Amino acid sequence: MNEDDAALLEGLFKRYYFENVGRIHVPHKMGRREFGYQRFNGGMNRHLAMRDDGALRVMLVSNSPSDVYCSNAYYSFPDLPMNEKDWKGADLIFDIDAKDLNLECRAGHTVYRCSDCMAVSRDASACRACGSARLDSKSVACRDCIDASKKEVRKLEDILVRDFGIPEGSIRVYFSGNEGFHVHAYAPHFEQLNSRERGELVDYIRFNGAVPERFGMTRRQPKRDLQKTLPELGDAGWAGRVAKGIFVNKTGRKRFISQIDGDAYDSYQRSLREIAGTIGARIDPQVTTDVHRIFRMPDSLNGKSGMAKVPCGDLDSFDPHVDACVLDDGPVTVTARCPVAFRLKGHAFGPYDSEQVTVPGYAAAYMLCKGLATSSGA
Repeated sequence: MNEDDAALLEGLFKRYYFENVGRIHVPHKMGRREFGYQRFNGGMNRHLAMRDDGALRVMLVSNSPSDVYCSNAYYSFPDLPMNEKDWKGADLIFDIDAKDLNLECRAGHTVYRCSDCMAVSRDASACRACGSARLDSKSVACRDCIDASKKEVRKLEDILVRDFGIPEGSIRVYFSGNEGFHVHAYAPHFEQLNSRERGELVDYIRFNGAVPERFGMTRRQPKRDLQKTLPELGDAGWAGRVAKGIFVNKTGRKRFISQIDGDAYDSYQRSLREIAGTIGARIDPQVTTDVHRIFRMPDSLNGKSGMAKVPCGDLDSFDPHVDACVLDDGPVTVTARCPVAFRLKGHAFGPYDSEQVTVPGYAAAYMLCKGLATSSGA
């Protein structure tokens, strides 16, 4: 990002933090967490401790960061190097991102920016301007992306509540500020889980490694026994989810049993693998298993979009392209290279073909953060 673009974004971000510093969520156990921040065109500043709300607010206003983070972990000494912090536990946090869901709509709103000449096009093979193959993909999320991500959030919530007994009131859902959601589960009995144990939790939630023996079928099992051993649609936990995923209804269950042939075990195992992506929640495993990770702070801005990480009070009605679009709407002139259209705050923008446009600050920031516009006219 050139210096003019960085300066423009810093100005927009600084105004937001100056005017809204009181809305930045201060996490519980603040004094035991590691904080960090990043500036446009700058490196990561980590291993910071904040003694109170005032220190956090001074950091935000004085640095105009592109991104602000705090750890999921609690430490005795959060400002020391990692091997000296003395880990005491960590919140349980999940990440669901539209880019990981393999959605068909992605091809329609993904563009490619050349790392050499910065030209932007829909061509994924090579830059149309200079022929370079060094391309970075940039996505403008659509409603289908958000709806699909919400579906995964609901599956995750169902598993956390029904299978692990976490109260609904202890689960908080946040829009990440770009293309997905963060789910924070505040459950003291999970805080001490290490990375390996969290990995087992992830496998359970994603429905990884399911075998027929767990769901009512063994090799060489008499067909007449399956009526008693296969899961029923009304069963609790994964048994009921498997029954609904494979059989759909009671009639389907009877049909499944009647049509079983010699390779029933292998066929059932394939069915279990096929429904994993449907009934399991597609969370990012690395995010949940990392007990030293620093996470974007609620109500802070996302440097990849200019939108904010905000809580989702009602997930069904939540519209991130309205509710998380918090920057100034004053006019800003940029040269836009955005070959796909997008909507923010109910207004349509683009497509733009290297043209100078005057748009609200939040729309200018969105394109600048994604590398689809520049303030310099270059």
